[in-house]
Amino acid sequence: MQRNRFLAGLAATTAACCAGGDEVLAQTTEPFRIDVHRHLCPPFYAQAAKSFEPTLSVPLRGWTPARSIADLDAAGIAKGYLSMPDDPGIYFGNVAAARTLARRCNEYMAELRRTYPGRYGFFAALPLPDVEGSVAEIAYAFDHLHADGIGVFSSYGPKYLGDPAFEPMWKELNRRKAIVFEHPSMTTCCKDIVPGIGESVLEYGFDTTRSIASVVFNGVAARYPAVRFIWSHAGGTMPFLIHRFDGQAQAAAKDPKLAPNLPHGLRYELKKMFYDTAQSQNAEAMGALMALVGTSQVLFGTDYPYGPSTANVNGLAALNWPDDVAMAVARDNALRLLRKAA
Repeated sequence: MQRNRFLAGLAATTAACCAGGDEVLAQTTEPFRIDVHRHLCPPFYAQAAKSFEPTLSVPLRGWTPARSIADLDAAGIAKGYLSMPDDPGIYFGNVAAARTLARRCNEYMAELRRTYPGRYGFFAALPLPDVEGSVAEIAYAFDHLHADGIGVFSSYGPKYLGDPAFEPMWKELNRRKAIVFEHPSMTTCCKDIVPGIGESVLEYGFDTTRSIASVVFNGVAARYPAVRFIWSHAGGTMPFLIHRFDGQAQAAAKDPKLAPNLPHGLRYELKKMFYDTAQSQNAEAMGALMALVGTSQVLFGTDYPYGPSTANVNGLAALNWPDDVAMAVARDNALRLLRKAA
């Protein structure tokens, strides 16, 4: 990517931001961004989900391939990595049905990648908490569909990603040196705790934080170092709670049973992981995250269709990062991680 092409695109987004609009003004350069956090809603998925969640969200109901591509173009995104939404996810209480739905979703994402060459990658869905079925789907997704990674949710009922029940899955993902994209879910523990406040306002960030703690303090990150994690929404509230995480790590280091879970220390594990900008395109979230893990671990993400991708572009442009930082987040860090990205 030549510097003048990047600056031309940045100038366009800055102009839009200054104009106060939600949309980027006319795109003046070819798309170059890479979006690692992008959802879809195939028609068969919407139908299957009705049995569990009668009213899908408006953004999901309005999703179509054409609208998704138009959104990519409007935001100057060269390639988006698809993953299934958490609301309501893949598993609705029936193991066989979840396995079938995960397979259909993965084949659909692979088909979108073929239909729109170079515009899409995907993180394959799993029928968790069915571990046996998930290990089988991992093999199919990588060996037959050539998925770019695996998509998981922060929790499955009372189990977080570091739960011992998921060890066979992590062992297989480590063997494959897999990228694992996490998305928060509507946790079963904490519904309607604060009346009148949408669960996604609070619980999404908290659930990602719980899952990071689970993976790190239960030793999953250390035991399976080849797994490359991407955490949604700037790592939830983890950067703001780092003092408490540090305190927990210090206590664990003194416990013979827990110390082996963090042989290299807490921050070593956190700084290996990646974090996206979705719903976090502001100085407060980005400042805390980058102060903890550095620029190299931050990836551009939009959370489409839960808002236009241009909103994330405009928010990041308003931060006035140096050119090299802006380009690292927009594209270069993802290229380094994903390798096959266009």
